[in-house]
Amino acid sequence: MISSTPFSSNTTETGPVAIIGAGPAGLTAAYLLARSGIPVTVLESDPTYVGGISRTVTYKGYHFDIGGHRFFSKSREVEKLWDEILPDDMLVRARSSRIYYRGKFFSYPLRPFEALFKLGVFESLLCGLSYLKARLFPVAKAANFEEWVSNKFGSRLFGIFFKTYTEKVWGMKCREISADWAAQRIKGLSLGVAVWSALFRKKAGGGSQDVVKTLINSFRYPRKGPGMMWEACAAKIRALGGAVAMGQKVTQCLWDEADGEWAITHVDAQGKSHLTKARHLISSAPMRTVAAMLAPQLRPDALLAAKALKYRDFITVVLIYRHADTFDDNWIYIHDPDVKVGRVQNFKSWSPEMVPDPSASCYGMEYFCFENDGMWCLSDEKLIEMAKGEMETLGLAKSADYVDGSVVRQPKAYPVYDADYALNVAAVRVELERTLPTLHLVGRNGMHKYNNQDHSMMTALLCVKNIIAGQKVYDLWQVNEDAEYHEDERRSPNSGTTGLRSVPRKVADEPMIA
Repeated sequence: MISSTPFSSNTTETGPVAIIGAGPAGLTAAYLLARSGIPVTVLESDPTYVGGISRTVTYKGYHFDIGGHRFFSKSREVEKLWDEILPDDMLVRARSSRIYYRGKFFSYPLRPFEALFKLGVFESLLCGLSYLKARLFPVAKAANFEEWVSNKFGSRLFGIFFKTYTEKVWGMKCREISADWAAQRIKGLSLGVAVWSALFRKKAGGGSQDVVKTLINSFRYPRKGPGMMWEACAAKIRALGGAVAMGQKVTQCLWDEADGEWAITHVDAQGKSHLTKARHLISSAPMRTVAAMLAPQLRPDALLAAKALKYRDFITVVLIYRHADTFDDNWIYIHDPDVKVGRVQNFKSWSPEMVPDPSASCYGMEYFCFENDGMWCLSDEKLIEMAKGEMETLGLAKSADYVDGSVVRQPKAYPVYDADYALNVAAVRVELERTLPTLHLVGRNGMHKYNNQDHSMMTALLCVKNIIAGQKVYDLWQVNEDAEYHEDERRSPNSGTTGLRSVPRKVADEPMIA
């Protein structure tokens, strides 16, 4: 059992609360706290946009979704929050996505007969034999991504539909990526499930409880992109008396144990320093960054573990063309090693209102890289020229129809699941729980968990319940990738990798949020 660690002597001492980061986790926590009458201040480094990676960037009236964000959750609490924050501006969109491989497009999720026809009889036979071999002789303890996926689909299908794209995304070989990545992102999906889903499709709207997330056929989406949700959330927080301070770079988080108070130093865009004091500190900022600015400092081993955590960044090159859509997919996964682009988004397919000119098309070419590497440091002009050429190579658009372009760089988009990440996360986590009980890590980068926005929201929701209760009732580390919640006996804070693939357990009666 998890011990119910007190945060304060009674629940009237819960506030004020400071939150680092105005992404889905930070804003969800702030909204629930403000709604409960607890003073809250959100500190966001971006001077313009809230939403983090779920923001919507605008350029000359065009709206860009940075990464593609479907609004679908198995959590009714999360769905209810979306309805509450943005009740009148959600569209229901059909999911449409394909894989580009060897000059051909394959529906995704895979349609077995289409794949059989396009791969050819000989290649399909090899894939079938490879799948049977994997089922009969699986790797006993799959330690890396390649072994885990090959166990599910066979090594042949792994090479066709997983290897190239995954290595583009992460910039590392599949054998160097932890199996946890596959387990979290494609849990419940096997070749049998994919075939069954293709043959007997079920409609999947918001809140469906029995659909593998990878295979959902429809989802909800704000009219003008995901940032619309978080802009509305920030407005509600302010209306409830909370603060959302933009352009604030946090430089130090000082914990005064005697007073039980945090003093957070942050600098605005003009370089002026400010101080915010709080009883609780919630952070959705990258774990590596937060660990380095805590005072007193963490132990050297915990600091080294935090410093070892890695992140993957990406660039979206936005291209506007003078033609109607040449394809209607939400996005296309590019499994071709001859081009550098990893995925292509069609913003009009997400929502027609994201493209102001009905006769134009707007696409997002996504390039995965590391901050400050060769790709990251290319000029916008060179990135746009490269993306235009690759669009033509893929047969998706002609350079002659190009009108305009823009570039969006997203640092620390994905926490990397390398071989050592779980031990490093655990080392930081145990040290923070031991020394700083009123510091709460939430969200994707805050917990170094590659999750969806509903998962991030659930960690924030449970964090607020803990703060209101005045004690640790829920273990946020055991929220699973579906933002779901089950009993689980496998929890021990000293077990190294625990909590990274398990699910949350209720420890005491659930506190109510007013």
